[in-house]
Amino acid sequence: MRLIGIVIHPGFQLLDVAGPAAAFELAEHYQPGSYRLDMLAPGGGEVESSSGMRLSARPLSDSGPLDTAIISGGEIIRSMAAAQEIVAWLRQAKPRRTASVCTGAYLLAEAGLLDGRAATTHWWSTDDFARRYPTVKLDAERIFIQDGGVWTSAGISAGIDLALALIEDDLGPAIARRTAQQLVVHQRRPGGQSQFSGLVELGGRSGRFVELIEWMRTKLAETLTVERLAERAAMSPRNFARAFTAETGTTPAKAVERLRLEAARMAVETSNASLDRIAEESGFGDAGRMRRAFLRSFGQPPQALRRAAARK
Repeated sequence: MRLIGIVIHPGFQLLDVAGPAAAFELAEHYQPGSYRLDMLAPGGGEVESSSGMRLSARPLSDSGPLDTAIISGGEIIRSMAAAQEIVAWLRQAKPRRTASVCTGAYLLAEAGLLDGRAATTHWWSTDDFARRYPTVKLDAERIFIQDGGVWTSAGISAGIDLALALIEDDLGPAIARRTAQQLVVHQRRPGGQSQFSGLVELGGRSGRFVELIEWMRTKLAETLTVERLAERAAMSPRNFARAFTAETGTTPAKAVERLRLEAARMAVETSNASLDRIAEESGFGDAGRMRRAFLRSFGQPPQALRRAAARK
């Protein structure tokens, strides 16, 4: 029996908690005696989430020995006293695994648990996080990252991916797969998958490049150089590259590849088109180049993703 402690605080994000809790609940159903959940918070009692809904929790000081501690994200600054108590607890608690969802990574970093480690967090917070914690090897692209006994995940729904990975680590892929199916999760995304629902999808922090991104989606099979994109945006190539990177957090070339990956993956999983045709229509040119891009970003080749989608 593994005791999973989910730590909440005033302003916590409800899905950061509910998603992982549901995953562990279902895994326990498939393999009884595997998990017991404990909701914990500084001071205990009812804790209000960012949505206004409340959950009851036991005092953090009464946690006892945990197998895994999962720190929720959300509006951490709503109660700095609660945040400081969680940080102090993290410094002395010794669970087998410590994990965070979304901006919960800030609390792990404050406790020093991420020093020198690879980690991720919600894409919206990555610039601020990198400035505050320069010793952390931040990888903003990842859905989740394991570095030793410390696990971090990206924003909100990525907490489900994190929980499924923890379940697979404990109980194997079969239980994790059944849990994912019961959750009606499209797939168990490998940790290396990019956070697609990010700044590029929104056209940047201010939405400045929304029209350009939509235009790029319609031209993926064509050559999309910085010069061509800059011309479309009515900017010089140098100013465009600088502005685009500042707005989206990624270079124009990486954004083009990301959009191509998104389109190619959709076609791989939902159509019977040949991989050569998909590669050509999404702008990769040939199946070999597309395969290398898939392995780099998803950790799996197109054929594996197609087979996994067919089993759903």
